Amino acid sequence: MNIVDRNQTNNREQKVIIMFKHINKRRGGFTLVEIMIVVAIIALLAAIAVPGFLRARKRSQATRILNDLRMIDSAVDQYAIETNRVTGNTVAVGDWTAYLKSGTVLYNTGKDLLGNTYGQQTVDSLPKVPANSYAGLSDVAPAEFWSPYPTQ
Repeated sequence: MNIVDRNQTNNREQKVIIMFKHINKRRGGFTLVEIMIVVAIIALLAAIAVPGFLRARKRSQATRILNDLRMIDSAVDQYAIETNRVTGNTVAVGDWTAYLKSGTVLYNTGKDLLGNTYGQQTVDSLPKVPANSYAGLSDVAPAEFWSPYPTQ
């Protein structure tokens, strides 16, 4: 290979290197518009998903209160059987909570997860849904949801 051929090869290599450097400079990152579009899409997805999550959370709270009412009814029945109580006798919170699983919030406080008390119960009567809980969850749990339990 002679000197002229080497110079032409070096010139071609230099041109290719310059061309790649020029292309790489332009492809350094995302433009502001591209980033804004991605952020807008994420915000749109969040706006669609968040209300569904909030509704599901409230519905699960209502289901928890409904299960608490079932446990209270069973605990009052057990208390009445063991202590020979008759229909219409009242049962204090401390008495019926003793028949629940120890360590639970309901056992420790006698309140629902929203902080409303269930209060004393009556033998052979269904426990009542606390009024504040019913009002706070009425958008996801209509009156039919709470059946057969009445509200306070």
